[in-house]
Amino acid sequence: MIRRHCRLLPLAILLLLPWQAVSIDDTVTPATPLAGNRTLVSAGGTFALGFFTPDPGTGRTYLGIWYNNIPARTVVWVANRDGPVVGSAATLKIDGNGSLAVVDEHANVAWASPVTADVVARSPTAQLLDSGNLVLRFAGSGGGVAWQSFDYPTDTLLPGMKLGVDLRTGLDRYMSSWRGADDPSRGEFSFRLDPRGSPELFLYRWSGRTYGSGPWNGYQFSGVPNLRSNGLLTFRFASTPEEAYYRYEVDGGSDVLTRFVLNCSGQIQRLVWIDMTRSWSVFWSYPMDECDGYRACGPYGVCSVARSPMCDCAAGFQPRFPKEWELRDGSGGCARRTEINCTGGDGFQTLMNMKLPESANATVDRTLRLEECRVSCLKNCACRGYASANVSSPGGKGCFMWTGDLLDMRQFENGGQDLFLRLAASDLPANISVSKQSQTAKLVEIIVPSIVALLLLLAGLLFCAMRAKKYRKATQTALHNGPSTPFGRRNQIAAASTDDTQDSSLHPPGQSNHQDLDLPSFDVDTILAATDSFSIDNKIGQGGFGPVYMGKLDGGKDIAVKRLSRRSMQGLREFKNEVKLIARLQHRNLVRLLGCCIDGSERMLVYEYMHNSSLNTFLFNEEKRSLLNWEKRFSIVNGIARGILYLHQDSVLRIIHRDLKASNILLDKDMNPKISDFGVARIFGADQMAAHTKKIVGTYGYMSPEYAMDGVFSIKSDVFSFGVLVLEIVSGKKNRGFYHTELDLNLLRYAWRMWKEGRTLEFLDQSITDTSNVREVVRCIQIGLLCVQEQPRHRPTMSAVTMMLGSESMALLEPCEPAFSTGRNNSSEDKEASRSNSASSWTITVVEGR
Repeated sequence: MIRRHCRLLPLAILLLLPWQAVSIDDTVTPATPLAGNRTLVSAGGTFALGFFTPDPGTGRTYLGIWYNNIPARTVVWVANRDGPVVGSAATLKIDGNGSLAVVDEHANVAWASPVTADVVARSPTAQLLDSGNLVLRFAGSGGGVAWQSFDYPTDTLLPGMKLGVDLRTGLDRYMSSWRGADDPSRGEFSFRLDPRGSPELFLYRWSGRTYGSGPWNGYQFSGVPNLRSNGLLTFRFASTPEEAYYRYEVDGGSDVLTRFVLNCSGQIQRLVWIDMTRSWSVFWSYPMDECDGYRACGPYGVCSVARSPMCDCAAGFQPRFPKEWELRDGSGGCARRTEINCTGGDGFQTLMNMKLPESANATVDRTLRLEECRVSCLKNCACRGYASANVSSPGGKGCFMWTGDLLDMRQFENGGQDLFLRLAASDLPANISVSKQSQTAKLVEIIVPSIVALLLLLAGLLFCAMRAKKYRKATQTALHNGPSTPFGRRNQIAAASTDDTQDSSLHPPGQSNHQDLDLPSFDVDTILAATDSFSIDNKIGQGGFGPVYMGKLDGGKDIAVKRLSRRSMQGLREFKNEVKLIARLQHRNLVRLLGCCIDGSERMLVYEYMHNSSLNTFLFNEEKRSLLNWEKRFSIVNGIARGILYLHQDSVLRIIHRDLKASNILLDKDMNPKISDFGVARIFGADQMAAHTKKIVGTYGYMSPEYAMDGVFSIKSDVFSFGVLVLEIVSGKKNRGFYHTELDLNLLRYAWRMWKEGRTLEFLDQSITDTSNVREVVRCIQIGLLCVQEQPRHRPTMSAVTMMLGSESMALLEPCEPAFSTGRNNSSEDKEASRSNSASSWTITVVEGR
């Protein structure tokens, strides 16, 4: 049988040869037009050129270029997008004047290239290159290109294509969207370069701008932090008197397929072909959020999605229309508090992590260093601010100077660059003018005598308070030592100590009380010595319950000290609750509590120090997220699951955490996850399934719907929070703050949409695609979706989750649509949580009336 197949093999090859000869033809000449189902295929087999009908019902036929070896036809260029051939056969030919033309069966021209030449004398040929470029050449021109498709992009920019303006010829190379998924005619969106000032890319809807990239700073567009050259892609930008353009290249030797697309919904996307899933994956897309909206906060307004409301005025400015700002409409922008003084005294305020302002009114001097730029701006009365135009190397030459209002600014949590804003001397925090000094001297003459009198008064009050305190102490001693009945005053005092409202009087200053905590205690002097008296240099985080400091004990052991704020929402009950719980819990995936300290109103917890801070400081940081490759992320998911399972099932107590979130997952030096912050945890009985509370505690975005709305919590509440965590770990995006403007979806529903459409890997954090295990990624997303289902009974238990994570052969159920989850706006609470580097983070308490 095998020999017979071998004998037939040469015959099969011979039968294939004529087809191959036709399919690899990449040229059109006057004698060999392209018509019917015939296609041209580039020499390397990457691209094909031919006619296609995207919507057979309309009968409209177009000439296009698409990827040759991708199953789903992906069109990257269309010739006659505004002139389809309808109801008849179409042909591509080279006509008598040397132009490429698409004609119907009656020789009516639907489209033609703008090239004319003597076809008889010059023998024109059109060739499809392996770059996807269709070029027209003439004999005797030295191989030069007379016309090329790369000069006329449609909705796609391929490697090597230019997006910009040829200032010599006036050629404007810009992208424009399709009208619809099956209609390649020009849509409402276009993406083009404005060459004025410092050239910048803008997205337009019809003629109105909707998004700006920020000017190029020698390294990237300042408003696109994700756009940076790497080992795969190289981004280039040129601005000369002859032309200004942006383009990208795939580094040599790589066979990756990538395209830059403006889709019909107005999203600019970088797409990469994934062979494993046989689909296009979104690497990044813009506009990304509300702050990407063009001039979202008006002149001198600064937009940031990390705060609410998102608009704020730059230093030295105030809202131009205060009433509108109170209604969260910042589009009117800001006005100066004090006009600048061109004769001297002005200075600059540094705004960090900024997208640079719109650059049409900016000038660029490539010869100036940053300090020289500052001096030049001060000399020019019209200059409103400056920034480096070359951040590609330290001390690089290049200077932006703006001579009009600063527009379209935003501030990133990570990324961006420094912007130096010109202010009057009186508005500078570190610059005090001579007139201000004289005013200060006069104030000193008035204030100092008043302060002296006040100090004398306070000294008198302090003396009286000490006398009263001494009297109360003597009275309490007498009550304790004197005669009393079994139900007398002594028992009343003891009973009062169990009431959280008596926090401040539980333990007199100087006395520690750990008898009921069953945990090693630290005295205040030890804590002060370890943290250098709570030095600001040792502060590693700030949570809702107070700051956290790094310290080192005498023996050299690193510790983290959580110092409960006196204004904290956590009372003594919550504090003791956390101490008792953690003291009795021992698991490798739970944070280890070393001891505590109670001294008067001071309450502190001493934890083992986590060298890699919390999960959110890696996961939601553009520069650090790639350090969490897929292997580490999957290990973290498994570790968190084991820790929750221990709380729910394997510990001596049955515990519901109630505040699982990325900032409460700490990472040790080996990146092992440890669950922290048990201040709001609840202990369940062995047979207890659920409980009800009127005091909702936790963090929106991680709360299950039954808990957030009705106060009902159970082990399934923690399962929901775990599901959110899993989807955040896979995607690298926060549920609280994520909003997909194109699909009108938050993170959970976006994950579910990708799952239902079979595009699961598009949900994966694109910074780690090269390290991912596809099966594990898909399985994690499915498990995450199972955990965030709306009905608690549909969610798996943590024991089932750990089995699902550990067994690739275990069949998983199909998830239902996830429950609601707030996700559109970042709140101030989330802002704090995302910055926490400590053993504890902000816990939000919501009180609902009943």
